Amino acid sequence: MAPTAQAPARPTVAKKAAAKKTVSTKPEAKGLKAAPAAATLTITSKNYSSWSLRGWLLARFSGLPFDEKVLPPDDPDTRAEILLLASSIRVPSLVHEGTHVWDTLAIAEYLNEVCPGARLLPADRAARAHCRAISGEMHSGFSALRSSLPMNLRAHFPKFKVWSRAQADIDRICDIWRECIETYGGPYLFGEHRTIADAMYAPVCTRFATYDVPLDKVCAAYRDLMLDEPEMKEWVRDAKAEPIDIDELDVEF
Repeated sequence: MAPTAQAPARPTVAKKAAAKKTVSTKPEAKGLKAAPAAATLTITSKNYSSWSLRGWLLARFSGLPFDEKVLPPDDPDTRAEILLLASSIRVPSLVHEGTHVWDTLAIAEYLNEVCPGARLLPADRAARAHCRAISGEMHSGFSALRSSLPMNLRAHFPKFKVWSRAQADIDRICDIWRECIETYGGPYLFGEHRTIADAMYAPVCTRFATYDVPLDKVCAAYRDLMLDEPEMKEWVRDAKAEPIDIDELDVEF
């Protein structure tokens, strides 16, 4: 669940409608219809929703088969969540064997329990605490970055002017990345295996690319590593094919 953050006022422009759809992450055998997955993950716009991306990556990293239910971003409640105007964020939402979890960190902890072999948290106690700490920091902080550099995978703003409060958030994120990579050896934040933290910071990597944020060598390498992950490539491909525009997030402001 994302924290509440006040987005800057932006003009409301007409938008394209999209219907709900459900797809499965389970491959179908030739000539056979795939059985329903044991879990359903509800998300919204792949182009604009950073929280949907986090929940989806956590589910994919865990290896849990799930059906993907997509809510249309032009739904008023969903739109408010994307624009950071909702009092709470309820997407992504995971339902698995009768259990319903909708907070992103709660989803992460739940998946770590039901899929322990995925090692979504580090084995070492101190590293687990560190992973939880920086994931929690992303979960509840960086409001200036969220509001001034919203996720938009179809856009690119070269030489985007970042205001000072957002730059402070960027600097803190880069400090986190450098400390983790120096401490645990990379290439991911906690070593050679992807964890909850990588899923939590993946949308930041897309923001840094969209807004042409200058990065040092270490942080640029981590950004590029995450953007090159097969799951990220799949998400970006789908985002670029998405027939939905939220014009408040498609203008340079």
